[in-house]
Amino acid sequence: MKRKSIIPGFGISFGLTITILSLVVLIPLCSLVVYAAKLSPSEFLYTVTRPRVLSGYYVSISTAFVASIVNAVMGLILAWVLVRYEFPGKRFLDGIIELPFALPTAVAGISLTHMTTTNGWIGKIFYDAFGIRIAYTRLGITIALIFIGIPFVVRSVQPVLEKIDIQCEEAAFMLGADRKTCFRKVIFPEILPALISGFTLAFARCIGEYGSVVFIAGNTPYETEIAPLLIMAQLQEFDYSAATSIALVMLLIAFVILSINALLQSSVAKRVNGKS
Repeated sequence: MKRKSIIPGFGISFGLTITILSLVVLIPLCSLVVYAAKLSPSEFLYTVTRPRVLSGYYVSISTAFVASIVNAVMGLILAWVLVRYEFPGKRFLDGIIELPFALPTAVAGISLTHMTTTNGWIGKIFYDAFGIRIAYTRLGITIALIFIGIPFVVRSVQPVLEKIDIQCEEAAFMLGADRKTCFRKVIFPEILPALISGFTLAFARCIGEYGSVVFIAGNTPYETEIAPLLIMAQLQEFDYSAATSIALVMLLIAFVILSINALLQSSVAKRVNGKS
Protein backbone atom coordinates (compact mmCIF):
# COMPACT_ATOMS: atom_id res chain seq x y z
CA MET A 1 0.00 0.00 0.00
CA LYS A 2 1.42 3.35 -1.01
CA ARG A 3 2.23 5.61 1.96
CA LYS A 4 0.53 8.99 1.91
CA SER A 5 2.74 12.04 2.34
CA ILE A 6 1.83 15.08 4.42
CA ILE A 7 3.66 17.32 1.94
CA PRO A 8 1.89 17.76 -1.46
CA GLY A 9 2.96 15.72 -4.48
CA PHE A 10 6.46 15.77 -5.92
CA GLY A 11 5.57 18.17 -8.72
CA ILE A 12 4.24 20.91 -6.44
CA SER A 13 6.92 20.39 -3.77
CA PHE A 14 9.75 20.37 -6.30
CA GLY A 15 8.38 23.48 -8.03
CA LEU A 16 8.12 25.38 -4.75
CA THR A 17 11.64 24.27 -3.80
CA ILE A 18 13.14 25.50 -7.08
CA THR A 19 11.19 28.77 -6.89
CA ILE A 20 12.32 29.56 -3.35
CA LEU A 21 15.88 28.50 -4.11
CA SER A 22 15.93 30.71 -7.21
CA LEU A 23 14.55 33.77 -5.43
CA VAL A 24 16.79 33.45 -2.37
CA VAL A 25 20.03 32.05 -3.82
CA LEU A 26 20.31 31.60 -7.56
CA ILE A 27 19.03 34.96 -8.86
CA PRO A 28 21.21 37.07 -6.49
CA LEU A 29 24.24 34.98 -7.42
CA CYS A 30 23.49 35.24 -11.13
CA SER A 31 23.32 39.02 -10.78
CA LEU A 32 26.99 38.96 -9.79
CA VAL A 33 27.86 37.22 -13.02
CA VAL A 34 25.71 39.64 -15.06
CA TYR A 35 27.34 42.76 -13.61
CA ALA A 36 30.82 41.26 -13.82
CA ALA A 37 30.20 40.32 -17.46
CA LYS A 38 30.06 44.03 -18.33
CA LEU A 39 33.84 44.00 -18.11
CA SER A 40 35.99 42.44 -20.79
CA PRO A 41 38.13 39.44 -19.76
CA SER A 42 41.24 41.62 -19.60
CA GLU A 43 39.45 44.27 -17.53
CA PHE A 44 38.07 41.59 -15.22
CA LEU A 45 41.51 40.07 -14.65
CA TYR A 46 43.02 43.49 -14.04
CA THR A 47 40.29 44.38 -11.54
CA VAL A 48 40.58 41.20 -9.48
CA THR A 49 44.39 40.93 -9.60
CA ARG A 50 45.41 44.45 -8.64
CA PRO A 51 48.03 44.41 -5.84
CA ARG A 52 45.68 46.07 -3.36
CA VAL A 53 42.91 43.57 -4.15
CA LEU A 54 45.30 40.59 -3.89
CA SER A 55 46.44 41.92 -0.52
CA GLY A 56 42.78 42.08 0.56
CA TYR A 57 42.30 38.44 -0.45
CA TYR A 58 45.38 37.43 1.50
CA VAL A 59 44.36 39.29 4.66
CA SER A 60 40.83 37.88 4.56
CA ILE A 61 41.86 34.28 3.83
CA SER A 62 44.88 34.10 6.16
CA THR A 63 43.11 35.58 9.19
CA ALA A 64 40.00 33.49 8.49
CA PHE A 65 42.10 30.31 8.32
CA VAL A 66 43.91 31.02 11.58
CA ALA A 67 40.63 31.93 13.30
CA SER A 68 38.99 28.74 12.03
CA ILE A 69 41.87 26.61 13.33
CA VAL A 70 41.47 28.20 16.77
CA ASN A 71 37.69 27.73 16.54
CA ALA A 72 38.11 24.05 15.67
CA VAL A 73 40.20 23.41 18.78
CA MET A 74 38.27 25.61 21.19
CA GLY A 75 34.90 24.64 19.72
CA LEU A 76 35.68 20.96 20.26
CA ILE A 77 36.64 21.65 23.88
CA LEU A 78 33.48 23.71 24.47
CA ALA A 79 31.26 21.04 22.92
CA TRP A 80 32.96 18.36 25.01
CA VAL A 81 32.40 20.30 28.24
CA LEU A 82 28.75 21.01 27.42
CA VAL A 83 28.03 17.36 26.62
CA ARG A 84 30.14 15.42 29.13
CA TYR A 85 29.91 17.53 32.31
CA GLU A 86 27.20 18.91 34.57
CA PHE A 87 27.88 22.20 36.35
CA PRO A 88 26.02 25.31 37.54
CA GLY A 89 25.25 27.71 34.70
CA LYS A 90 25.54 25.05 32.00
CA ARG A 91 22.32 26.09 30.26
CA PHE A 92 23.40 29.74 30.32
CA LEU A 93 26.76 28.84 28.76
CA ASP A 94 25.03 26.66 26.19
CA GLY A 95 22.76 29.53 25.22
CA ILE A 96 25.46 32.20 25.12
CA ILE A 97 27.33 30.17 22.48
CA GLU A 98 24.81 31.43 19.94
CA LEU A 99 25.23 35.08 20.95
CA PRO A 100 27.35 35.88 17.84
CA PHE A 101 24.38 34.77 15.72
CA ALA A 102 21.95 37.09 17.50
CA LEU A 103 24.23 40.08 18.11
CA PRO A 104 24.58 42.55 15.22
CA THR A 105 28.09 42.17 13.86
CA ALA A 106 28.70 45.93 13.94
CA VAL A 107 27.93 45.97 17.67
CA ALA A 108 30.36 43.11 18.20
CA GLY A 109 33.03 44.94 16.19
CA ILE A 110 32.66 48.16 18.16
CA SER A 111 32.75 46.30 21.49
CA LEU A 112 35.82 44.27 20.56
CA THR A 113 37.58 47.40 19.30
CA HIS A 114 36.98 49.30 22.54
CA MET A 115 38.25 46.35 24.60
CA THR A 116 41.39 45.72 22.53
CA THR A 117 42.74 49.22 21.92
CA THR A 118 45.83 50.26 23.88
CA ASN A 119 43.49 51.98 26.36
CA GLY A 120 40.94 49.16 26.50
CA TRP A 121 40.48 46.56 29.23
CA ILE A 122 42.24 43.77 27.37
CA GLY A 123 44.41 45.74 24.96
CA LYS A 124 46.01 47.80 27.74
CA ILE A 125 47.16 44.64 29.56
CA PHE A 126 48.82 43.17 26.48
CA TYR A 127 50.35 46.47 25.40
CA ASP A 128 51.76 47.39 28.82
CA ALA A 129 53.03 43.89 29.64
CA PHE A 130 54.22 42.61 26.25
CA GLY A 131 54.07 45.58 23.89
CA ILE A 132 51.49 43.77 21.75
CA ARG A 133 48.88 45.78 19.88
CA ILE A 134 45.61 43.98 19.21
CA ALA A 135 43.22 46.49 17.69
CA TYR A 136 44.01 47.76 14.19
CA THR A 137 46.22 44.76 13.44
CA ARG A 138 45.70 41.34 11.87
CA LEU A 139 45.62 39.90 15.38
CA GLY A 140 42.56 42.02 16.08
CA ILE A 141 40.93 40.81 12.86
CA THR A 142 41.59 37.21 13.89
CA ILE A 143 40.02 37.76 17.31
CA ALA A 144 36.89 39.24 15.73
CA LEU A 145 36.64 36.27 13.36
CA ILE A 146 37.06 33.82 16.25
CA PHE A 147 34.11 35.51 17.93
CA ILE A 148 31.77 35.14 14.98
CA GLY A 149 32.96 31.65 13.93
CA ILE A 150 32.98 29.68 17.18
CA PRO A 151 29.24 28.76 17.15
CA PHE A 152 29.60 26.89 13.85
CA VAL A 153 32.07 24.40 15.32
CA VAL A 154 30.27 23.96 18.65
CA ARG A 155 26.87 23.38 17.06
CA SER A 156 28.34 20.97 14.49
CA VAL A 157 30.21 18.80 17.00
CA GLN A 158 27.82 18.92 19.97
CA PRO A 159 24.99 16.78 18.50
CA VAL A 160 27.45 14.12 17.36
CA LEU A 161 29.02 13.90 20.81
CA GLU A 162 25.58 13.52 22.35
CA LYS A 163 24.78 10.55 20.10
CA ILE A 164 28.00 8.60 20.70
CA ASP A 165 27.16 5.37 22.51
CA ILE A 166 28.92 5.31 25.89
CA GLN A 167 29.10 1.50 25.62
CA CYS A 168 31.73 1.81 22.90
CA GLU A 169 33.97 3.72 25.28
CA GLU A 170 33.32 1.23 28.08
CA ALA A 171 34.25 -1.62 25.74
CA ALA A 172 37.50 0.15 24.83
CA PHE A 173 38.36 0.62 28.52
CA MET A 174 37.62 -3.06 29.23
CA LEU A 175 40.01 -4.04 26.43
CA GLY A 176 42.81 -2.04 28.07
CA ALA A 177 42.66 1.30 26.28
CA ASP A 178 43.51 4.43 28.26
CA ARG A 179 41.62 7.72 27.92
CA LYS A 180 43.88 9.10 25.20
CA THR A 181 43.64 5.94 23.11
CA CYS A 182 39.88 5.80 23.59
CA PHE A 183 39.50 9.37 22.40
CA ARG A 184 41.84 8.87 19.44
CA LYS A 185 40.47 5.52 18.28
CA VAL A 186 36.80 5.59 19.31
CA ILE A 187 35.53 9.14 19.76
CA PHE A 188 37.57 11.27 17.37
CA PRO A 189 36.76 9.24 14.20
CA GLU A 190 33.06 9.71 14.98
CA ILE A 191 33.25 13.48 15.42
CA LEU A 192 35.81 14.16 12.68
CA PRO A 193 33.25 14.71 9.86
CA ALA A 194 31.31 17.15 12.08
CA LEU A 195 34.53 18.90 13.09
CA ILE A 196 35.53 19.30 9.43
CA SER A 197 32.07 20.63 8.66
CA GLY A 198 32.21 23.15 11.51
CA PHE A 199 35.71 24.26 10.51
CA THR A 200 34.70 24.74 6.89
CA LEU A 201 31.50 26.63 7.71
CA ALA A 202 33.41 28.91 10.07
CA PHE A 203 36.14 29.42 7.45
CA ALA A 204 33.65 30.33 4.71
CA ARG A 205 31.77 32.63 7.09
CA CYS A 206 34.92 34.39 8.27
CA ILE A 207 36.19 35.07 4.75
CA GLY A 208 33.16 37.18 3.94
CA GLU A 209 32.77 38.86 7.35
CA TYR A 210 32.53 42.63 7.26
CA GLY A 211 30.61 44.18 10.18
CA SER A 212 32.64 42.87 13.09
CA VAL A 213 35.98 43.34 11.31
CA VAL A 214 35.75 46.76 9.71
CA PHE A 215 36.08 48.62 13.03
CA ILE A 216 38.86 46.57 14.59
CA ALA A 217 40.90 46.16 11.39
CA GLY A 218 42.08 49.74 11.01
CA ASN A 219 41.70 49.28 7.23
CA THR A 220 45.31 50.07 6.35
CA PRO A 221 45.93 49.23 2.65
CA TYR A 222 48.22 46.22 2.14
CA GLU A 223 48.22 45.55 5.90
CA THR A 224 44.76 45.20 7.46
CA GLU A 225 42.40 45.94 4.57
CA ILE A 226 39.99 43.04 3.98
CA ALA A 227 38.37 42.07 0.68
CA PRO A 228 34.76 42.88 1.75
CA LEU A 229 35.90 46.43 2.55
CA LEU A 230 37.28 46.76 -0.98
CA ILE A 231 33.88 45.71 -2.32
CA MET A 232 32.16 48.37 -0.20
CA ALA A 233 34.68 50.97 -1.38
CA GLN A 234 33.90 50.17 -5.01
CA LEU A 235 30.17 50.39 -4.34
CA GLN A 236 30.59 53.80 -2.72
CA GLU A 237 32.34 54.92 -5.89
CA PHE A 238 29.42 53.51 -7.94
CA ASP A 239 31.79 51.11 -9.70
CA TYR A 240 29.38 48.18 -9.62
CA SER A 241 31.27 46.12 -12.16
CA ALA A 242 34.48 46.18 -10.12
CA ALA A 243 32.59 45.48 -6.89
CA THR A 244 30.76 42.50 -8.36
CA SER A 245 33.98 41.19 -9.92
CA ILE A 246 35.71 41.09 -6.54
CA ALA A 247 32.56 39.64 -4.99
CA LEU A 248 32.48 36.95 -7.68
CA VAL A 249 36.02 35.90 -6.80
CA MET A 250 35.05 35.70 -3.13
CA LEU A 251 32.04 33.61 -4.10
CA LEU A 252 34.25 31.22 -6.06
CA ILE A 253 36.62 30.91 -3.09
CA ALA A 254 33.70 30.08 -0.79
CA PHE A 255 32.38 27.55 -3.32
CA VAL A 256 35.77 25.84 -3.52
CA ILE A 257 35.97 25.67 0.28
CA LEU A 258 32.51 24.11 0.58
CA SER A 259 33.32 21.65 -2.23
CA ILE A 260 36.49 20.58 -0.45
CA ASN A 261 34.41 20.18 2.71
CA ALA A 262 32.00 17.84 0.90
CA LEU A 263 34.86 15.76 -0.51
CA LEU A 264 36.62 15.51 2.87
CA GLN A 265 33.43 14.50 4.66
CA SER A 266 32.70 11.86 2.03
CA SER A 267 36.24 10.48 2.26
CA VAL A 268 36.20 10.39 6.07
CA ALA A 269 32.75 8.77 6.15
CA LYS A 270 33.86 6.04 3.71
CA ARG A 271 36.99 5.39 5.75
CA VAL A 272 35.04 5.14 9.01
CA ASN A 273 32.41 2.85 7.46
CA GLY A 274 35.13 0.70 5.94
CA LYS A 275 36.83 0.23 9.32
CA SER A 276 33.53 -0.54 11.00
